Amino acid sequence: MAKADRLERLDVRRAELEMDYTAALIDALRVTASGRWGLFDHNADRVSRKAVAPIIENLTEIGQAIDQMREQLGMQPFELQQEFLASRGPVRPDAVGEPKQAQAWLDRLDRG
Repeated sequence: MAKADRLERLDVRRAELEMDYTAALIDALRVTASGRWGLFDHNADRVSRKAVAPIIENLTEIGQAIDQMREQLGMQPFELQQEFLASRGPVRPDAVGEPKQAQAWLDRLDRG
């Protein structure tokens, strides 16, 4: 019974952290959608990287904790974090800008 209780508490904590991650990502996406570049690191600009570094570090830290908990619970990695990390980095010259990409993410998260 103790193991089941421990796993249940771990799952509750995981769900709380996933809500925290989602809220932090939405806050960052809103800032980016309003015109501030750097969250997706499309331009590989040092100044932008430095400005968003605390946000990225926070998301990474929460995401790693979530993935660790998910592994202990026999679950797949946190999909939202995987998708966000995959969306960062260089893009083709004709790709939409970061503000439009952030707005698309916000629209998608609002529907989901």
